[in-house]
Amino acid sequence: NLFSGALPSSIGNLSSHLEKFSASYCGLKGRIPDEIGNLTSLIRVPLGSNYLSGNIPPTVKHLVNLQGLFLDNNSLSGSITDDLCGLHSLSDLDLSSNKLSGSIPQCLGNVTSLRRLLLNSNMFTSSIPLGIWSLKDLLRLDLSANSLIGFLPPEVDKLAAANYINLSLNQLSGSIPSTIGSLLNLVDLSLARNRLEGSIPVSIGSMLGLENLDVSFNNLSGSLPKSLQALRYLNSFNVNSESFKGNVALCGIPRFNVQPCKVVSGRRSKGKKIGRAMFILAGAVALTTILCLGFIFLRYRRRVVATTGSDEILSVVIPERISYYELSRATQEFNESNLLGKGSFGSVYRGILGDGNVVAVKVFQLQADEAAYRSFDVECEVLRNIRHRNLTKVISSCSNEEFKALVLEYVPKGSLERWLYSHNCFLDFIQRMNIMIDVASALEYLHHGYGAPVVHCDVKPSNVLLDDEMVAHVSDFGISKLLCEGGSVVLTNTLATLGYIAPEYGLGGLVSTRCDVYSYGVMLMETFTRKRPSEDMFVGDQSLQSWIRSSVPQSTYRVIDANLVANVYEEDGEKILESAASIFELAFKCSAEISSDRISMKEALPELEKIKRRFLG
Repeated sequence: NLFSGALPSSIGNLSSHLEKFSASYCGLKGRIPDEIGNLTSLIRVPLGSNYLSGNIPPTVKHLVNLQGLFLDNNSLSGSITDDLCGLHSLSDLDLSSNKLSGSIPQCLGNVTSLRRLLLNSNMFTSSIPLGIWSLKDLLRLDLSANSLIGFLPPEVDKLAAANYINLSLNQLSGSIPSTIGSLLNLVDLSLARNRLEGSIPVSIGSMLGLENLDVSFNNLSGSLPKSLQALRYLNSFNVNSESFKGNVALCGIPRFNVQPCKVVSGRRSKGKKIGRAMFILAGAVALTTILCLGFIFLRYRRRVVATTGSDEILSVVIPERISYYELSRATQEFNESNLLGKGSFGSVYRGILGDGNVVAVKVFQLQADEAAYRSFDVECEVLRNIRHRNLTKVISSCSNEEFKALVLEYVPKGSLERWLYSHNCFLDFIQRMNIMIDVASALEYLHHGYGAPVVHCDVKPSNVLLDDEMVAHVSDFGISKLLCEGGSVVLTNTLATLGYIAPEYGLGGLVSTRCDVYSYGVMLMETFTRKRPSEDMFVGDQSLQSWIRSSVPQSTYRVIDANLVANVYEEDGEKILESAASIFELAFKCSAEISSDRISMKEALPELEKIKRRFLG
């Protein structure tokens, strides 16, 4: 709802048999009244995403039946007192994104019923209490974005049931304990941006279900353990050059900030003996041979420098360019039958290379517009540096004065736009949610997971491609902007697609990561309503956003894509409508008119994941 006042103390006069009091996303302000402790039968209290302030009332200790307390995304302050530790039925405690400080209570380890403990994005400054590690049935632990200190103890292995642990953005020190390899159910582990030292334990290779591992921005050293090869489900492994300073086992080309590789022979001693004998027996011959080889080498080096120039280092990283002839043959001379789509600066064709690999060839129409040159350069600059499972991968390129093309990963299922509006395709509710989580993951990486923020500038359904597993890949970086490190806004004359453009982008040419957030919010609404923002019905003051806002949450059924609730059981339909209402509320936060009022993708992604978990749970 759209309340603006405080929770009245009179809520304590409600029935003592009341089991659920839900008031998330309601604009509530002020303190949580102590009288809430009178509602002793409460099982769930969702009060997240409001403007609540003050302390957590000590009277919550009287809510002895409480199973879920959700106070996330508020402005609560003070510390967590021991009052919560007597709630022995508590399974979900979410106090994330507040202003809580002090120590995390040791006694939380006594709440053995806990399944999810989320204290991230606060101001805690203590060490992690040992009691936390004794919660053997805990599934999800998030203590990230605090100022926690101390070490990771060997007792971390007691979190045997955990599938998600995030301790990033703290000040934890010491080494990663080898016992962490005992967490066989773990899917996501982030220890990024701490002060951890030592090497990555070999035992991590035992965590066979691990999908995401982030140990970047620490002081780690030593070799990458070969045991990581056993992690067959690993999708994301994040390390960075800072993680390996001082690591004598890691080498490569200078642009990766590591020492050059040296050729090491396993038969060094034997080689020395042979070399010494050869020198003694044929010194004069050897000297003559060296001089000849030196002459040949100098001639060869001149030829290489003349042909490769400053690209010598990049050639180690970027695959060799493909010739125009090979691309022409792969696409049957760019035949219309292989055309996948057309954009502002060119066309995309399906092609089959000589080795049998199927690719997408993006050909830039240089004769039509000089902006195509810039578009090609931008895509090369952005795509050669970024790597993420939800971004389109670059395989190679072809470039000369008259022809420029990128050879991209072929994503066979087509665009999200095709799946939304084709009568032959259908995406169910969970598929749409997964796709939007994939897109949010990609944007979160572009905005926050890369050295300099990347603004896509044209987020829309036609630029989201789906693979055989229906995993989404964000594509088309032709008008993207690479912000300088530390910078947040750039000016541009290039406009994206109407309907998805943030107000400050369309009116003043101001581009920031918040522009992508706005476009994402519009696409989120479009995905679950099956209404384009450019529909004829949206004229004057009526927009896609205002149309949805007039019906959510009371009459969500009026705006949701009717295909999503057709032919489903009544109970499932209610769950879909409830989740859709939450998704639309998230979309409103993303598409706020004023850029500073929008949330970031770092906030939007976990909120959407939370909606999904609630829907599935």
